[in-house]
Amino acid sequence: MARKVLILTDGKAGHENQSKAFARALGCDFDLVEIHFKSAFHKALSYLFDRFGIHTLSLFPSFDIRHPAPDTQTTNHKPQTTNHEYCAVLGTGSGTFYAAKSLARKLGVKCGVVLYPRGYRIASFDCVLAPEFDRPAPAPNVIPIPVNLVASDAAFYAAGTEAFRTRYTPSEKPAVAIIVGGPNKCSTLSAGWMRTQLNQIFSTYKPPSSKLQAPSSTHEIWVTTSRRTPPEVEAVVDSFPFDYKLLYSKDHFNPIPAFVQLASTLYVTAESTGMISESCTFGTAEVRVLDNLKPGPHKFRRFVEDLARGGYVNGARKVDLSEQFARARQLLDI
Repeated sequence: MARKVLILTDGKAGHENQSKAFARALGCDFDLVEIHFKSAFHKALSYLFDRFGIHTLSLFPSFDIRHPAPDTQTTNHKPQTTNHEYCAVLGTGSGTFYAAKSLARKLGVKCGVVLYPRGYRIASFDCVLAPEFDRPAPAPNVIPIPVNLVASDAAFYAAGTEAFRTRYTPSEKPAVAIIVGGPNKCSTLSAGWMRTQLNQIFSTYKPPSSKLQAPSSTHEIWVTTSRRTPPEVEAVVDSFPFDYKLLYSKDHFNPIPAFVQLASTLYVTAESTGMISESCTFGTAEVRVLDNLKPGPHKFRRFVEDLARGGYVNGARKVDLSEQFARARQLLDI
Protein backbone atom coordinates (compact mmCIF):
# COMPACT_ATOMS: atom_id res chain seq x y z
CA MET A 1 0.00 0.00 0.00
CA ALA A 2 1.30 3.46 -0.91
CA ARG A 3 2.49 5.70 1.88
CA LYS A 4 0.40 8.78 2.63
CA VAL A 5 1.23 12.45 3.02
CA LEU A 6 -0.89 15.27 4.43
CA ILE A 7 -1.31 18.27 2.13
CA LEU A 8 -2.12 21.65 3.65
CA THR A 9 -3.78 23.91 1.08
CA ASP A 10 -4.61 27.61 1.07
CA GLY A 11 -7.55 26.90 -1.25
CA LYS A 12 -5.87 28.32 -4.34
CA ALA A 13 -6.18 25.83 -7.20
CA GLY A 14 -2.76 26.64 -8.64
CA HIS A 15 -1.08 25.97 -5.29
CA GLU A 16 -3.17 22.94 -4.40
CA ASN A 17 -2.51 21.28 -7.77
CA GLN A 18 1.24 21.65 -7.31
CA SER A 19 1.07 19.98 -3.91
CA LYS A 20 -0.95 17.12 -5.41
CA ALA A 21 1.61 16.78 -8.20
CA PHE A 22 4.39 16.66 -5.61
CA ALA A 23 2.60 13.92 -3.66
CA ARG A 24 2.06 11.84 -6.78
CA ALA A 25 5.68 12.29 -7.85
CA LEU A 26 6.71 10.98 -4.44
CA GLY A 27 4.52 7.92 -5.05
CA CYS A 28 2.23 8.79 -2.13
CA ASP A 29 -1.49 8.93 -1.49
CA PHE A 30 -2.65 12.07 0.27
CA ASP A 31 -5.26 13.69 2.46
CA LEU A 32 -6.07 17.35 1.95
CA VAL A 33 -6.78 19.94 4.66
CA GLU A 34 -7.52 23.62 3.94
CA ILE A 35 -5.92 26.04 6.35
CA HIS A 36 -5.69 29.83 6.68
CA PHE A 37 -4.07 32.24 9.11
CA LYS A 38 -6.52 33.85 11.53
CA SER A 39 -5.57 37.26 10.13
CA ALA A 40 -2.84 39.15 8.26
CA PHE A 41 -1.36 39.99 11.66
CA HIS A 42 -1.04 36.30 12.52
CA LYS A 43 0.69 35.66 9.20
CA ALA A 44 3.16 38.48 9.91
CA LEU A 45 3.71 37.00 13.37
CA SER A 46 4.59 33.63 11.82
CA TYR A 47 7.75 35.10 10.27
CA LEU A 48 8.90 36.37 13.66
CA PHE A 49 8.02 33.10 15.40
CA ASP A 50 9.87 31.10 12.78
CA ARG A 51 12.97 33.22 13.22
CA PHE A 52 13.01 32.28 16.93
CA GLY A 53 12.24 28.61 16.29
CA ILE A 54 8.67 28.76 17.60
CA HIS A 55 6.29 26.54 15.64
CA THR A 56 2.70 26.75 16.82
CA LEU A 57 -0.65 26.06 15.24
CA SER A 58 -2.32 28.70 17.41
CA LEU A 59 -1.99 31.19 14.52
CA PHE A 60 -4.67 29.22 12.64
CA PRO A 61 -8.31 28.36 13.35
CA SER A 62 -8.72 24.81 14.59
CA PHE A 63 -8.70 22.11 11.95
CA ASP A 64 -8.98 18.34 11.99
CA ILE A 65 -6.72 15.58 10.79
CA ARG A 66 -7.34 11.94 11.46
CA HIS A 67 -4.78 11.33 14.20
CA PRO A 68 -3.34 14.63 15.45
CA ALA A 69 -0.64 14.59 18.08
CA PRO A 70 -1.61 16.09 21.46
CA ASP A 71 1.04 18.83 21.55
CA THR A 72 0.28 22.13 19.75
CA GLN A 73 3.70 23.78 19.94
CA THR A 74 7.37 22.98 19.86
CA THR A 75 10.31 25.32 20.28
CA ASN A 76 13.03 23.05 18.94
CA HIS A 77 13.68 21.16 15.73
CA LYS A 78 13.77 17.62 17.10
CA PRO A 79 10.81 15.72 15.61
CA GLN A 80 8.39 14.26 18.13
CA THR A 81 7.47 10.59 17.87
CA THR A 82 3.69 10.26 17.51
CA ASN A 83 1.15 7.71 16.33
CA HIS A 84 -0.28 8.83 12.98
CA GLU A 85 -0.56 7.64 9.39
CA TYR A 86 1.34 10.36 7.49
CA CYS A 87 4.96 10.17 6.42
CA ALA A 88 5.29 13.88 5.56
CA VAL A 89 3.42 17.19 5.44
CA LEU A 90 3.39 19.15 2.17
CA GLY A 91 2.33 22.67 1.26
CA THR A 92 2.56 25.19 -1.56
CA GLY A 93 2.43 28.97 -1.16
CA SER A 94 3.07 31.44 1.63
CA GLY A 95 -0.23 30.62 3.35
CA THR A 96 0.95 27.06 4.03
CA PHE A 97 4.70 27.26 4.64
CA TYR A 98 4.63 27.96 8.37
CA ALA A 99 1.67 25.66 8.99
CA ALA A 100 3.35 22.78 7.16
CA LYS A 101 6.52 23.19 9.17
CA SER A 102 4.62 23.49 12.46
CA LEU A 103 2.38 20.50 11.84
CA ALA A 104 5.28 18.36 10.64
CA ARG A 105 7.02 18.99 13.95
CA LYS A 106 3.83 18.19 15.81
CA LEU A 107 3.51 14.87 13.99
CA GLY A 108 7.22 14.10 14.08
CA VAL A 109 7.60 13.83 10.28
CA LYS A 110 9.41 15.67 7.50
CA CYS A 111 8.10 18.82 5.80
CA GLY A 112 8.23 19.46 2.05
CA VAL A 113 7.10 22.67 0.34
CA VAL A 114 6.77 23.94 -3.21
CA LEU A 115 7.76 27.52 -4.14
CA TYR A 116 10.50 29.38 -2.33
CA PRO A 117 9.50 30.24 1.28
CA ARG A 118 11.21 33.61 1.33
CA GLY A 119 11.07 35.28 4.74
CA TYR A 120 11.12 31.97 6.63
CA ARG A 121 14.24 30.11 7.72
CA ILE A 122 14.99 27.94 4.70
CA ALA A 123 17.32 25.57 6.54
CA SER A 124 14.52 24.35 8.83
CA PHE A 125 12.44 22.97 5.97
CA ASP A 126 13.34 19.40 5.08
CA CYS A 127 12.73 19.82 1.34
CA VAL A 128 12.01 22.87 -0.82
CA LEU A 129 11.08 22.55 -4.49
CA ALA A 130 11.92 26.08 -5.61
CA PRO A 131 11.21 27.51 -9.08
CA GLU A 132 14.40 28.74 -10.69
CA PHE A 133 12.76 32.09 -11.49
CA ASP A 134 12.69 32.80 -7.73
CA ARG A 135 16.50 32.63 -7.79
CA PRO A 136 16.73 30.43 -4.66
CA ALA A 137 19.96 30.50 -2.70
CA PRO A 138 21.87 27.20 -2.97
CA ALA A 139 21.26 24.90 -0.01
CA PRO A 140 21.30 21.12 0.59
CA ASN A 141 17.53 21.04 1.13
CA VAL A 142 16.61 23.30 -1.82
CA ILE A 143 15.90 21.64 -5.18
CA PRO A 144 15.58 24.12 -8.09
CA ILE A 145 12.99 23.25 -10.75
CA PRO A 146 12.45 25.04 -14.09
CA VAL A 147 8.62 24.88 -14.17
CA ASN A 148 5.57 24.74 -11.95
CA LEU A 149 4.51 21.23 -10.98
CA VAL A 150 1.55 19.85 -12.93
CA ALA A 151 -0.89 17.41 -11.33
CA SER A 152 -1.48 15.34 -14.44
CA ASP A 153 -0.53 11.92 -15.74
CA ALA A 154 -0.89 9.78 -18.86
CA ALA A 155 -4.44 8.73 -17.94
CA PHE A 156 -5.49 12.38 -17.56
CA TYR A 157 -4.26 13.24 -21.05
CA ALA A 158 -5.75 10.10 -22.59
CA ALA A 159 -9.16 10.89 -21.09
CA GLY A 160 -8.94 14.53 -22.16
CA THR A 161 -8.00 13.61 -25.70
CA GLU A 162 -10.82 11.10 -25.96
CA ALA A 163 -13.31 13.71 -24.73
CA PHE A 164 -11.98 16.20 -27.29
CA ARG A 165 -12.41 13.69 -30.12
CA THR A 166 -16.09 13.29 -29.24
CA ARG A 167 -16.48 16.99 -30.02
CA TYR A 168 -14.07 17.42 -32.91
CA THR A 169 -12.35 15.07 -35.36
CA PRO A 170 -8.86 16.32 -36.23
CA SER A 171 -7.59 15.85 -39.75
CA GLU A 172 -4.21 14.36 -40.57
CA LYS A 173 -2.72 17.82 -40.99
CA PRO A 174 -0.40 19.11 -38.24
CA ALA A 175 -2.25 21.18 -35.65
CA VAL A 176 -1.19 24.54 -34.27
CA ALA A 177 -2.90 25.19 -30.92
CA ILE A 178 -3.22 28.52 -29.09
CA ILE A 179 -3.96 28.89 -25.38
CA VAL A 180 -5.11 32.39 -24.43
CA GLY A 181 -4.99 33.47 -20.79
CA GLY A 182 -5.64 36.92 -19.40
CA PRO A 183 -4.01 40.02 -17.91
CA ASN A 184 -2.44 40.16 -14.46
CA LYS A 185 -0.20 42.56 -12.54
CA CYS A 186 2.74 41.78 -14.82
CA SER A 187 0.95 41.44 -18.17
CA THR A 188 -1.64 43.00 -20.43
CA LEU A 189 -4.02 41.47 -22.94
CA SER A 190 -5.74 43.85 -25.33
CA ALA A 191 -7.93 43.26 -28.37
CA GLY A 192 -5.45 45.01 -30.67
CA TRP A 193 -2.50 42.96 -29.43
CA MET A 194 -4.48 39.73 -29.81
CA ARG A 195 -5.48 40.62 -33.37
CA THR A 196 -1.84 41.26 -34.29
CA GLN A 197 -0.71 37.92 -32.85
CA LEU A 198 -3.45 35.97 -34.62
CA ASN A 199 -2.78 37.69 -37.94
CA GLN A 200 0.86 36.64 -37.70
CA ILE A 201 -0.02 33.04 -36.82
CA PHE A 202 -2.56 32.73 -39.63
CA SER A 203 -0.17 34.28 -42.16
CA THR A 204 2.45 31.71 -41.09
CA TYR A 205 0.30 28.57 -41.12
CA LYS A 206 -2.53 29.45 -43.51
CA PRO A 207 -1.01 31.91 -45.96
CA PRO A 208 -3.19 32.86 -48.95
CA SER A 209 -1.80 31.68 -52.28
CA SER A 210 -3.01 34.91 -53.86
CA LYS A 211 -5.46 37.70 -53.16
CA LEU A 212 -8.09 35.80 -55.15
CA GLN A 213 -7.67 32.48 -53.39
CA ALA A 214 -8.73 31.27 -49.99
CA PRO A 215 -6.03 30.51 -47.40
CA SER A 216 -4.20 27.24 -47.92
CA SER A 217 -4.93 24.43 -45.49
CA THR A 218 -1.55 22.87 -44.73
CA HIS A 219 -2.25 23.19 -40.99
CA GLU A 220 -5.18 23.15 -38.66
CA ILE A 221 -5.34 25.99 -36.14
CA TRP A 222 -7.07 25.49 -32.78
CA VAL A 223 -7.68 27.93 -29.95
CA THR A 224 -9.06 28.07 -26.44
CA THR A 225 -9.62 31.06 -24.20
CA SER A 226 -9.83 30.93 -20.39
CA ARG A 227 -11.90 32.33 -17.56
CA ARG A 228 -9.40 35.22 -17.38
CA THR A 229 -9.73 36.25 -21.02
CA PRO A 230 -11.40 39.70 -21.39
CA PRO A 231 -14.64 39.78 -23.45
CA GLU A 232 -13.15 42.13 -26.07
CA VAL A 233 -10.26 39.70 -26.61
CA GLU A 234 -12.67 36.77 -26.94
CA ALA A 235 -14.54 38.79 -29.59
CA VAL A 236 -11.32 39.11 -31.61
CA VAL A 237 -10.63 35.38 -31.25
CA ASP A 238 -14.17 34.62 -32.37
CA SER A 239 -13.68 36.65 -35.57
CA PHE A 240 -10.92 34.38 -36.93
CA PRO A 241 -11.63 31.20 -38.97
CA PHE A 242 -10.21 28.59 -36.60
CA ASP A 243 -10.63 24.91 -37.38
CA TYR A 244 -11.46 24.37 -33.70
CA LYS A 245 -12.45 27.15 -31.30
CA LEU A 246 -13.43 27.09 -27.63
CA LEU A 247 -14.62 30.33 -26.04
CA TYR A 248 -14.67 29.92 -22.27
CA SER A 249 -17.50 32.41 -21.84
CA LYS A 250 -19.75 30.09 -23.88
CA ASP A 251 -18.39 26.62 -23.05
CA HIS A 252 -16.32 25.47 -20.07
CA PHE A 253 -15.03 22.29 -21.72
CA ASN A 254 -11.25 21.93 -21.31
CA PRO A 255 -9.49 21.06 -24.59
CA ILE A 256 -5.98 21.72 -23.24
CA PRO A 257 -5.10 18.04 -22.55
CA ALA A 258 -5.85 17.28 -26.21
CA PHE A 259 -3.92 20.37 -27.35
CA VAL A 260 -0.90 19.19 -25.37
CA GLN A 261 -1.13 15.65 -26.73
CA LEU A 262 -2.03 16.32 -30.35
CA ALA A 263 -0.61 19.66 -31.44
CA SER A 264 2.72 19.97 -33.23
CA THR A 265 3.11 23.60 -32.12
CA LEU A 266 1.63 25.22 -29.00
CA TYR A 267 1.33 28.98 -28.51
CA VAL A 268 0.66 30.16 -24.94
CA THR A 269 0.30 33.70 -23.62
CA ALA A 270 3.32 34.49 -21.46
CA GLU A 271 1.53 35.11 -18.15
CA SER A 272 0.04 31.59 -18.17
CA THR A 273 2.86 29.98 -16.20
CA GLY A 274 0.78 26.90 -15.38
CA MET A 275 -0.11 26.28 -19.02
CA ILE A 276 3.47 26.94 -20.15
CA SER A 277 4.71 24.50 -17.50
CA GLU A 278 2.23 21.86 -18.66
CA SER A 279 3.13 22.38 -22.33
CA CYS A 280 6.87 22.19 -21.59
CA THR A 281 6.47 19.02 -19.50
CA PHE A 282 4.02 16.86 -21.47
CA GLY A 283 3.35 16.00 -25.10
CA THR A 284 5.74 16.50 -27.99
CA ALA A 285 4.78 19.97 -29.26
CA GLU A 286 7.18 22.81 -29.84
CA VAL A 287 6.17 25.49 -27.34
CA ARG A 288 6.11 29.16 -28.29
CA VAL A 289 5.23 32.05 -26.00
CA LEU A 290 3.08 35.03 -27.01
CA ASP A 291 4.79 37.86 -25.14
CA ASN A 292 2.16 40.00 -23.45
CA LEU A 293 4.37 40.80 -20.45
CA LYS A 294 4.96 44.28 -19.11
CA PRO A 295 8.57 45.55 -19.18
CA GLY A 296 10.75 44.90 -16.19
CA PRO A 297 12.75 42.12 -14.52
CA HIS A 298 9.76 40.39 -12.89
CA LYS A 299 9.40 36.68 -12.23
CA PHE A 300 7.16 36.02 -15.26
CA ARG A 301 9.86 37.30 -17.61
CA ARG A 302 12.58 35.39 -15.78
CA PHE A 303 10.43 32.25 -16.06
CA VAL A 304 10.04 32.53 -19.83
CA GLU A 305 13.65 33.54 -20.45
CA ASP A 306 14.97 30.65 -18.37
CA LEU A 307 12.84 28.16 -20.31
CA ALA A 308 14.00 29.64 -23.61
CA ARG A 309 17.64 29.28 -22.58
CA GLY A 310 16.96 25.65 -21.67
CA GLY A 311 15.39 24.91 -25.05
CA TYR A 312 11.92 24.26 -23.61
CA VAL A 313 10.42 27.38 -25.23
CA ASN A 314 10.97 27.86 -28.97
CA GLY A 315 11.99 24.22 -29.01
CA ALA A 316 10.56 20.76 -28.43
CA ARG A 317 12.70 19.78 -25.44
CA LYS A 318 10.57 18.56 -22.52
CA VAL A 319 11.21 19.02 -18.82
CA ASP A 320 12.25 15.87 -16.94
CA LEU A 321 12.06 16.20 -13.15
CA SER A 322 12.90 12.58 -12.31
CA GLU A 323 16.25 13.49 -10.70
CA GLN A 324 14.67 16.28 -8.67
CA PHE A 325 11.92 13.98 -7.39
CA ALA A 326 14.44 11.28 -6.51
CA ARG A 327 16.35 13.84 -4.45
CA ALA A 328 13.08 14.96 -2.77
CA ARG A 329 12.29 11.37 -1.77
CA GLN A 330 15.70 11.13 -0.13
CA LEU A 331 15.25 14.37 1.79
CA LEU A 332 11.79 13.34 2.98
CA ASP A 333 12.77 9.70 3.76
CA ILE A 334 10.08 8.35 1.43
